[in-house]
Amino acid sequence: MTLNLHTVPSSESPPPRIANRLLASLPDDDLEQLEAFCEMVDLAAGDVLFEAGQPITHIYFPLDALVSLLAVAEGRMTLEVGSAGREGMVGASVALGQRVAQVRAVVQRSGAALRMEAGDFTTEFAQMEALQQVLHRYTSSLLAQAIQIAVCSRFHVLEARLARSLLVTRDRLQSGRFHMTHEFLAHALGVRRVGVTKAASALQNQGLISYSRGNIEILDPAGLEAVSCRCYQQVKDQA
Repeated sequence: MTLNLHTVPSSESPPPRIANRLLASLPDDDLEQLEAFCEMVDLAAGDVLFEAGQPITHIYFPLDALVSLLAVAEGRMTLEVGSAGREGMVGASVALGQRVAQVRAVVQRSGAALRMEAGDFTTEFAQMEALQQVLHRYTSSLLAQAIQIAVCSRFHVLEARLARSLLVTRDRLQSGRFHMTHEFLAHALGVRRVGVTKAASALQNQGLISYSRGNIEILDPAGLEAVSCRCYQQVKDQA
């Protein structure tokens, strides 16, 4: 996987800030106060927002981007333990006083986001009761999802895990069509590319998905959910 280290100020008309549901849940006064510290940026697929073990300098509120959160072992082996899209934020651990990243945050789908310096966010978090309540619920949800994904990765077959991952991505993006390469899926699922190829082919042969050159379309959502393990519904309920 090619990992870049850049964000670019948005030059096109981005989605409105209210597109981020976490921010949209805040009172208007709190939202306006946070917005004063934010800048709009474009995130490109493959961008690394922060690395495991490195300081978190900025937090991000995705508007239409999707960010994968990868646990890293021995500097090279990875496993997706969560993702963040318009329903949440990236860098939530800063709110709990954890300024060193525990995961690698990689942009899965390019798009716009609001970016805020971690120090400013910590200061505002300490003063906003509504933000505290929202973030406590959100971080609890992230932890529950990470635990469920870890259990899934240990006990369930790859085909079911891939189905679960595709369904979660669909939910985050609110679209049954998206782009995910074999390489990215291999990193996310913690397996070799050949395993992803076999699992994706099995789902395609069943008429559940269409997969060509990384372009995925979910053809039969109910059928794909039937193939996935129960972890999908549990992850969905915790979101």
